[in-house]
Amino acid sequence: MPLNRPAEPLAPGPRGAAEARRWVVEVCAEIGRDDLRENAELAMSEVVTNAILHGKGPVTVRLRGTIDHPRVEVRDASAAPPALTSDDPLEFVDDLPTFGRGLAIVAAFSEAWGAERDGDGKLVWFVPSAAPPGHPAVGVVLGWDEDPEEASFADEATMTVHLRDVPVDLMQGMLAHGAELRRELRLLAVAHQEAYPVASDLSAYFSALSRDFRPQFGGDAMLSAMQGGDSHTDIDVTAPLDAADRFARLIELYDLADAFCRNERLLTLARTEEQVAFQTWLFGEFVRQGAGEDPRPWSSRSPLSQAHP
Repeated sequence: MPLNRPAEPLAPGPRGAAEARRWVVEVCAEIGRDDLRENAELAMSEVVTNAILHGKGPVTVRLRGTIDHPRVEVRDASAAPPALTSDDPLEFVDDLPTFGRGLAIVAAFSEAWGAERDGDGKLVWFVPSAAPPGHPAVGVVLGWDEDPEEASFADEATMTVHLRDVPVDLMQGMLAHGAELRRELRLLAVAHQEAYPVASDLSAYFSALSRDFRPQFGGDAMLSAMQGGDSHTDIDVTAPLDAADRFARLIELYDLADAFCRNERLLTLARTEEQVAFQTWLFGEFVRQGAGEDPRPWSSRSPLSQAHP
């Protein structure tokens, strides 16, 4: 059963840490996973303490994933990577207990965990285990070892793809889903390479496209539309001349990623029919315009073609 609860803000300081511990105990009970309560509380205490001491408010908590693999997410507004705490076994800073092993505690009591840059902040997440695993879980840390401003085709010949009448809500949803999908594929590639060798190829492909196009998809046009309350906007995207081939391949790979999601190999949910229709149109514009055709606005599509591209 998919879990997708809205983010909940925490109070600043020690009260927020106490709220987070109570929250994670309560949600474990609500989803029928009392077996996760103790380890979830230990991991949550470390992650939230780290965010309050070394991050920047507001700090929010969220539950996603599935009942079998619930994922706890903690977000703060600092883009700096999560910090390790003191070397002392236990100390108190501003009345907050900090454990010297830092994120090692999270790794020791989780099936999986990771951290990534998330816009102007960061997201630290973990999947609590019912019992401590035989060895610490592999962490997936994304976003601090790459330059999102530098596209791989910076020195290549390019074309401009004109995306017309782009629905703002669907583009926002695609960017959020893509970030989750990249995170899960990276984790699958790192932790289960032998069982799922295709995960490495998928992870590399999605990450490369994100580096090249995400800043443009979510750039000034989208920001202006959101600030102005507009439901649709136009976006011009600079792309390499081989973008048509890359996006045609991406349409196929998204179908494969959906199969992983439906089989619960990933905690990310498979795309809805509306998301499939939107992405097929969006990626198809790179294919069509790369072949010399004129832009086709999203709004020009009939309801039937939107449901069945």
